[in-house]
Amino acid sequence: MALLQISEPGKSTEPHQRRLSIGIDLGTTNSLVASVIRGIPTIISDGDHRLIPSKVLYHENNVLVGHDILEYKNIISSIKRYLGKKLKDIDTRSLPFKIDKEREDIFIQTQQGLKTPVEISSEILKKLKQIATERFQDDIFGAVITVPAYFDEGQRQATKDAAQLAGIDVLRLINEPTAAALAYGLDTKKEGIYAIYDLGGGTFDISILRFSKGVFEVLSTNGNASLGGDDFDQIIKHEIVKQNSLGHLNSEDHEKLNNIAKMIKEKLTKNDSLSEQFNFKNHNLNVRLSSKTFENLAINLIDKTVQCVKNALFDADLNVTDIDGVVMVGGSTRMPVIQKYIQHFFKQSLLNDLNPDEVVAIGAARQAQALSGQNDDDTLLLDVTPLSLGIETMGDLVEKIIPRNSTIPIAKAQEFTTYKDSQTMMKIHVVQGEREKVSENRSLAEFILKDIPPLPAGAAKVRVTFQVDADSMLTVSAEELTTGNKTKVEVKPSYGIDDKSIRKMLEDSFINANTDREFRSLAEIVVEANQIIELTEKAVAIDGHLLDENEHHYIQKSLLDLKKEIDLNDPQKIKQAIDTLNDASTSFAEKRMDHSVRSALSGKNINNIDY
Repeated sequence: MALLQISEPGKSTEPHQRRLSIGIDLGTTNSLVASVIRGIPTIISDGDHRLIPSKVLYHENNVLVGHDILEYKNIISSIKRYLGKKLKDIDTRSLPFKIDKEREDIFIQTQQGLKTPVEISSEILKKLKQIATERFQDDIFGAVITVPAYFDEGQRQATKDAAQLAGIDVLRLINEPTAAALAYGLDTKKEGIYAIYDLGGGTFDISILRFSKGVFEVLSTNGNASLGGDDFDQIIKHEIVKQNSLGHLNSEDHEKLNNIAKMIKEKLTKNDSLSEQFNFKNHNLNVRLSSKTFENLAINLIDKTVQCVKNALFDADLNVTDIDGVVMVGGSTRMPVIQKYIQHFFKQSLLNDLNPDEVVAIGAARQAQALSGQNDDDTLLLDVTPLSLGIETMGDLVEKIIPRNSTIPIAKAQEFTTYKDSQTMMKIHVVQGEREKVSENRSLAEFILKDIPPLPAGAAKVRVTFQVDADSMLTVSAEELTTGNKTKVEVKPSYGIDDKSIRKMLEDSFINANTDREFRSLAEIVVEANQIIELTEKAVAIDGHLLDENEHHYIQKSLLDLKKEIDLNDPQKIKQAIDTLNDASTSFAEKRMDHSVRSALSGKNINNIDY
């Protein structure tokens, strides 16, 4: 007789202890919620609808979300594009809603007053939670929520804040391409290097991942948070306007035309051409469009995604021939023109085994199941940091502690010391970016480490530790090693950076690489020179009586020459002036040492000295 193992000893779960976990794909255009049911990741539908439009409408007494909205006016859509941003980061001229332009943060005018993107996103998450709760008639234990790979710390924190407002406990945030890879990896058990091409309604992401022995490692990421299927709708809408010579259009007209354009795009996915009439403002719109014409209109948008792919391959130090498979994610990848160009670029067939609209939510559901402790899944997800993280050091320099594209979760530490004698405090300025100069990077946080022992410059030892968790949230701590005095900060940066800013920061770092190297070389030698000047002048002030007139003149002249060279900003000449000052001070240093020893031994019997 065989034994059937129901569960490991002590690990059985009582019925009332069941943990209902869900995976949420919070999309720009549509959102989904999924859960693992009887071992199978399943999309949870709202009636007949599996995709929930990411649209919100505020009435005076209630809030409508998704398919509950049956009108065109005052709808707030694509709110994900504004998560984690400031007003200065967006183009206010093309917004589909009214905002308060007197504030630094984004506040959208609604019938219930001003609302932030976080509050509006929380309404979508509440709807998804409600769908799952009604399906299972049970409380939600927690959720894994997906975000674009290029969401920075501020945008990720904004997503968490929205979930908290919706009453959802976030088990983890994971990148959308990583979720898709998780779904495909667990289903097919294939190993190798994969490109995850994710073109959604409002965002585009490309990730290069290595899957080996249960480990997903993100080698590089790239993308465009302002490029998606909606943009392909817009070029069709513009063609409709052009063909029918439409004049002034209000916001309701634009919304209706957007819906018509989307219908045309979907029909062209299945047909080579289209010639059809659509009702618009009690008139017929005549639309004639072929796949070839649409391809010509869309080529610039496709090229933008291909450039992101090239950047991701470059960052991963890979060629197209190194890619073992290309996973297509997002409903917009159904467009034949997308499939044609991406297949041609990678020179291989594409992986479309799973529904591209649902694959991200499926991967999130699998991860939620694992994190809720209901299976023994050994799959490990390793994402990467999109930009380097470091601190400010003397001379307006950045010391990078965690380089960009480092696998997370990660923790790294580095030791620093004091610059001045008797220094009892140290400011820790945390920055993000690729440039050598602090002011050309993004400031994340500042905090003060106090109660450092008043030691000579360079004697105190301060260990600064950076820790990035699985949600890409950063914690920075500083500890003075002789006393154990420690302080730390959880970095929740002001919302505001987006993928365009990230790409610009990366491009600037490449363009200015030589300039940055020269800046660092100069800044480091200037810091060294100023420290030597300060120490020398202090020594002369205390023990100048040990010098004869010639020695004193030689040191003073060397000090003056070094200060002049600092002003002229020539690293080589500054280094030569430092060497000259060191030569001039060598005899003085020896005299000071002899004087110090004589003073220490004065009045003592040599036989009584401990060795």
